[in-house]
Amino acid sequence: MVKIGNIELEDFPLLLAPMEDVSDPPFRAVCKAGGADLMYTEFISSEGLIRHAAKSKQKLDIFEYERPIGIQLFGGNVDSMREAAEIAAAANPDLIDINYGCPVKAVACKGAGAALLQDIPKMVRMTEEVVKATSLPVTVKTRLGWDDNTRNIVEVAERLQDIGIKALSIHGRTRVQMYKGSADWTLIGKVKENPRMHIPIFGNGDIDSPQKAVEYKNRYGVDGVMIGRASIGAPWVFNEIKHYLKTGEQLSPPDMNERVRIVRQHLDFSIRWKGGKLGIFEMRRHYTNYFRGTPDFKPFRTRLVEADTQEEINQILDTVIETYNLNIDFVHPTFY
Repeated sequence: MVKIGNIELEDFPLLLAPMEDVSDPPFRAVCKAGGADLMYTEFISSEGLIRHAAKSKQKLDIFEYERPIGIQLFGGNVDSMREAAEIAAAANPDLIDINYGCPVKAVACKGAGAALLQDIPKMVRMTEEVVKATSLPVTVKTRLGWDDNTRNIVEVAERLQDIGIKALSIHGRTRVQMYKGSADWTLIGKVKENPRMHIPIFGNGDIDSPQKAVEYKNRYGVDGVMIGRASIGAPWVFNEIKHYLKTGEQLSPPDMNERVRIVRQHLDFSIRWKGGKLGIFEMRRHYTNYFRGTPDFKPFRTRLVEADTQEEINQILDTVIETYNLNIDFVHPTFY
């Protein structure tokens, strides 16, 4: 059993990474059904929260079936982060997570996300204020360092643990790397091996198959893995990993009937949460991923992204099932 404060998770839990414009409640719903053990909201701006921005406040929406779930915050101002943590805690999540890993310019150039990797004393100060602001467990997601000259995650992990965080997720790249190249889990393993560390350490980066999840579990000794891009269009990846862990066997990819069922579920929740027009519009980005590996699917994708009503989309999906007759060989998608 893995414990994050008072939260109990099964051995080697699988975490859904917080992804902007992806891990909203509709996507989290299908990932929870697909076996995710712990999930997070999209990352939420502390400045947006304290200014009561509608978009930021909407991201606080969580549902009972999602538990345990964490609200992830980012920001560059210590006082704003403390106040935002109090607001987020009032939404009754199971934990508060701090984003020190987002590498995109819009975040890092404002002194938030991975930018804090350039100012570790400020990162420690900010984390300590968030820990003091809530009785909920506080966790952190970060990277190895800002660049190859500052890969100081072993020291950073100790300092963050010393001020009270309850778990640490580490992406195996620097900020400068963004998402390029291969994730280096060597330092993640060193954090886990450090005899001073006693909180759960989760690894993140390049986990795109059950085999790799098990290989990295055994090689680096992490307490669990966090999965991001590999879950997009394949929310069943968590159950695939769990099955492989238990049996050593690879599950067959979902057939067309099952894929369409999950797409319908995702679409229905998207419409109910966002409204018909926006729910249908934002679902369009997911069709290519859900049907990746399907031969000659482009004409159906075109029709799906042009459809304006749920009824029309369901009719197209009915035709997809009839056309492929559940007898196609899917190819596992490549994410990296």
